[in-house]
Amino acid sequence: MITREFGIPVTSPGAILRREKDLGTPLGMETAEIIQRGDLVPDKIIIELIEDWLRLHGGHGFVFDGFPRTLPQAESLSSILKRLRTALDLAIWLEVSEATVRERISGRLQCRSCGFTTSITSAKFAVRPVCPYCDGPLVRRNDDDWSVLQTRLNEFATKTEPLADFYQKISVLRRIDGNRDREAVFNDISLAIEDKVAA
Repeated sequence: MITREFGIPVTSPGAILRREKDLGTPLGMETAEIIQRGDLVPDKIIIELIEDWLRLHGGHGFVFDGFPRTLPQAESLSSILKRLRTALDLAIWLEVSEATVRERISGRLQCRSCGFTTSITSAKFAVRPVCPYCDGPLVRRNDDDWSVLQTRLNEFATKTEPLADFYQKISVLRRIDGNRDREAVFNDISLAIEDKVAA
């Protein structure tokens, strides 16, 4: 939605790694087992992927979904952006309850080709699970199960939550209530982006 609305490319380490797995690359096979368990891929691998992606696609802005996830990743991203002479304008923190996370994970569908994510309960996709952007198949992710989710929630509490303070200190953090419907959340994200573009 952000790419369509603002023309800013969006990616995530997960999307990059799933693409590597689908291509059968050594990196994709190496990290597939880690992702399947719900563990975090080592920072060194993620940072290299992000830097490569930024050099190829980040010339006119960028949005990362689910990155950085740890303080070392945030510090590495700051170093990369400094080398590339690019500023970080905004860090959006979606505040979502554990109950909402569990509900969304249980019905999540993701496009195998482009990474578009939706819900199996959506009227548009319940009967015909095909991506509206690239016609790729919408499928359940292999790592969307309860044991993996609990591991992710534990990792979030210990490794990701400290990022809120990190980005608050450099005055780029914007907190948004992510428990609401997709349109309301996207509207707030759009307003946050527009404020930064206008500044």
